[in-house]
Amino acid sequence: MFGRRLLIHAWSSAKEQFAALVAERDRLQGECEQLRRDLANVRRQRDDAIETLLELRAVVASFYRERAIVRARAAERDPNAALN
Repeated sequence: MFGRRLLIHAWSSAKEQFAALVAERDRLQGECEQLRRDLANVRRQRDDAIETLLELRAVVASFYRERAIVRARAAERDPNAALN
């Protein structure tokens, strides 16, 4: 009789432990999915930031070109002016 009670108690304990493990697994899977969504969001933000940076670099490059053109025009000699 004593062995049967021990077996029933062991089975009940094993079921409780299994249920706890299943609950923890489900919680961790949910947390993993949330982290994956967060990672995808961060990657989108990174890609947007890189795209903006590239656009700004192109704008700055065009400003440098314009500045170089203005300097070149300012440095041109007046053809009507004397050489000396």
